[in-house]
Parts: sequence; structure tokens; C-alpha cells
Amino acid sequence: MFDCTHLFPVTLTAKWQANAESALSPALKSWLFDSGSLTARLKAHCHHFEVVVIGQAEQVCSEQEACQYIPAGEAMLVREVLLLCDGKPQVFARSLMPLSTLTGDEAFLGELGNMPLGQAIFNSPYLTRGEFSVAKFSPQSAVGQLAQQLSLPVQEALWGRRSIFFLHDKPLAVAEVFLPQAVAYQAMEASA
Repeated sequence: MFDCTHLFPVTLTAKWQANAESALSPALKSWLFDSGSLTARLKAHCHHFEVVVIGQAEQVCSEQEACQYIPAGEAMLVREVLLLCDGKPQVFARSLMPLSTLTGDEAFLGELGNMPLGQAIFNSPYLTRGEFSVAKFSPQSAVGQLAQQLSLPVQEALWGRRSIFFLHDKPLAVAEVFLPQAVAYQAMEASA
């Protein structure tokens, strides 16, 4: 079991780009731009899937994480988790849920515990997803340091994706970074 609660918040400061597809291998691109549930895709690649909550707390949206739908200064619930396949960390995920989103039918999102966010939202008929943007994270980045703490040596930059989801037209942002040894990179090596 991974106890990473002392590392919260990890945060993801990055230069997110909408048009970085040309720099990516087809295999990695298929993971970064897959519009389906990442949870479901990871579950298909392992026998035991698990969510480990690093931390969850109310914060104010920073300038670096602000976007068109979640402005800087907005009160939000931040949730950081690891997604594990067969006990191996695959993905670090950081979700930004404005408190105004966590009302009505979406109030339960603030109480997910170890339930995957993807499992919760992809079952909703009221879900829409915005465009993806991607970013590279160096070994020195906060998520690179998290990987090192998890005994996952970072040899090369880590890739992540971010998109905005809307539930009943209420936004939430989800960023996911593939950690070293993630199945997304193994698929990339197999296609090389």
C-alpha cells in the first residue's frame, strides 16, 4: 500500500498544449487522446485496479491552473489520487471541482473516497467532455518527484493530459499524468 498523504498537494504546473500530437508516438497518442474512461481502459489491462487517495481539500484555483471555465480565485475541491494496476502506480490524477459544481446531483463527487472519478462520471447521461491538452513533466517536476518517492525512477519526461468535463453544464477539470512504467509507455515501446 502506498501512503502518500504527506505529499499532498503535488500540484501540476505545466504548459498545457492543445496541438502537441505531432511529437507523440501513435501508441502514446492513443492513451493521451482517448475520449473514453481512463479507469475502464486501465482496468482492461490488469487483474486488480485500485485508487489510492493522496489527498483532498478545499483550495482556491491558482493562476497556473485556471482555465476558461474555472477562473483563478474560484473556491474548489482538489482531489489527488494514484491509479494502480496490480499494485503498480500507473497514473497520478489531479481533479479540480469548483464548489459550485458540487451541488445538486453532483454533490456526491465530494465524497468519492477510493471510488474512481471516471467510474462515477462516465455513467452519467449528462456528461460532456471538452478538448484535450497535453504536457510534458520533467523528472524535477512535482509529479516527477512523486514518482521518485514511489520508487519509480524517472528516466525521461512524463506525459500527461488535461480536459474539462461538464456534468449538467457544471465544469470540473481532470489532469492525468502517466507515471514511469505505466502501460501507456509499454505500448509505446512495443510499437517502436
